[in-house]
Amino acid sequence: MNTRFFNAKILTMAGDFSITEGELWVEGNRITYVGDPKKGNEINKAALPSFDREIDINGNLIIPGFKNAHTHSAMTFLRSYADDLPLLDWLHKQIFPMEAKLTGEDIYHLSKLAILEYLTSGITANFDMYFSPENITQASIDMGFRTVLCAGISEFTGSTEENLEKLENWYYKYNHHHDLISYCVGFHGEYTAERPLLEGIAALSRKYKAPVYSHNSETKAEVEQCLKKNGTTPTVYLDQLGMFEHGGGGYHCVHMTDEDLTVFKKRGLTVVTNPGSNSKLASGIAPITKMLNMGINIAIGTDGPGSNNALDMFREMYLVTVLQKLREDDAASAPADQVLYMATAGGAKTMGLKEMDTLEAGKTADLVILDLHQPNMQPINNIIKNIVYSGSKQNVKLTMVNGKVLYEDNQFYVGEDVENIYKKANEIINRMR
Repeated sequence: MNTRFFNAKILTMAGDFSITEGELWVEGNRITYVGDPKKGNEINKAALPSFDREIDINGNLIIPGFKNAHTHSAMTFLRSYADDLPLLDWLHKQIFPMEAKLTGEDIYHLSKLAILEYLTSGITANFDMYFSPENITQASIDMGFRTVLCAGISEFTGSTEENLEKLENWYYKYNHHHDLISYCVGFHGEYTAERPLLEGIAALSRKYKAPVYSHNSETKAEVEQCLKKNGTTPTVYLDQLGMFEHGGGGYHCVHMTDEDLTVFKKRGLTVVTNPGSNSKLASGIAPITKMLNMGINIAIGTDGPGSNNALDMFREMYLVTVLQKLREDDAASAPADQVLYMATAGGAKTMGLKEMDTLEAGKTADLVILDLHQPNMQPINNIIKNIVYSGSKQNVKLTMVNGKVLYEDNQFYVGEDVENIYKKANEIINRMR
């Protein structure tokens, strides 16, 4: 399907944060033109596209889709189930026992529920770490959504040999499976993996020249445990094992030393910050300002709906910036343009989505239209600051993934009645109680 968006404000995120006026053309799943309509007609007059749909944007804003760079989608069944508890009680007494009851079919349906919420928040791709990758990928494919998978293997998911075999098989299979699906090498965390498994993952990374991702330094207890066991922090320990020779990154990265950050800078690693989850679980505030000053790439994730509980990129962007201002006692910390970059192009870089980072001819059409004709977006003194400081899901007018409109004007176009998805999620949690 070919779509022409016209009478639009466009923030391409290519090069700078300037906003232009014009139009954007999508042919199939690719952007073929961005800019002034007169120039576009001149350039393409020999073969002007035939559009199936022409949409007057009415002065609203087109931006690249947000990238949710760390989540556990199928944990939707635990939304508001076990809140307001100390972290270890929450995890060991509530979350793990319920997750043990999950089936692959459950994960399929629960992932669909998460995808609906992603779309309402302008999220066009997620970096998902959870069980049963075959069911996660099928949910994404069936709904037309983009998912990058990351293995969450640990000492609890099998023997070292079994885990490494699964990881290599998944890496090959899901990087050759569907154009909406890709796969990254990863593991749950240093504290849930013994050394032989970590060494095996590092060897696999070297074999495929693949980046590696995991939970990293989320809590003080995690770091203290690693110091006691290995004599150093999780980041340094993993680097000593050769884990980061081909890049990668860490989720959370709250309790980081200067040495840790030096490793991240040296290896070109990404920090995926999760301020909503870290605040709710009282894990702490990541030193984002220091990371930015060092030139470390930063992306934003919601974490799972069991710990957040929302899958809302607007809320995460706001928390990234205001928590840094509090942490540093400096209202200039983490400015809005840098935070918007984290949520879009920074996330795309993290997830290996080089074709979905900006709005340029030749890139894949993963984009969002934000409604500026809402009270929270007026007056338009500074659109980027409006998005980060006052924007919300109410401003998401349209979400397009891979050239297809999946959400528009509060309606979903995902090939299924959403009430069935809601019903199934409730049936699953009711069965488990």
